[in-house]
Amino acid sequence: MRSIRVETSAATILLTEAPEKKVKDRQSGEIATDAVTGETLMTLGVVYIEGGESSLIKVTVPERGITEGLAVGAPVSLVGLVARPWESTFNGQQRHGIAYRAEVVAPASFPAEVGA
Repeated sequence: MRSIRVETSAATILLTEAPEKKVKDRQSGEIATDAVTGETLMTLGVVYIEGGESSLIKVTVPERGITEGLAVGAPVSLVGLVARPWESTFNGQQRHGIAYRAEVVAPASFPAEVGA
């Protein structure tokens, strides 16, 4: 499916869950890797706030894209954020959603106040 670039310049993004290795198979404990580079993938939780609305989302980032200085509760920037719609059938039930992936997650600052 197609990747959709997400414009984040007007959003405030706060880290809610520290990065941890993404598990591909929960039964075996196999860690997920990028299909092209073989690099370990990490997941983290953020709250994405824009236009008076907020959403909790999980974002996948390659391990090399996790920068120093990240702190839970602090603002972050998600460089190269894309959304990928997905669907699958599991145990006879149709499932669908949106997967988010970024190239880099880095500390950020709160946006300037309007009119400041």
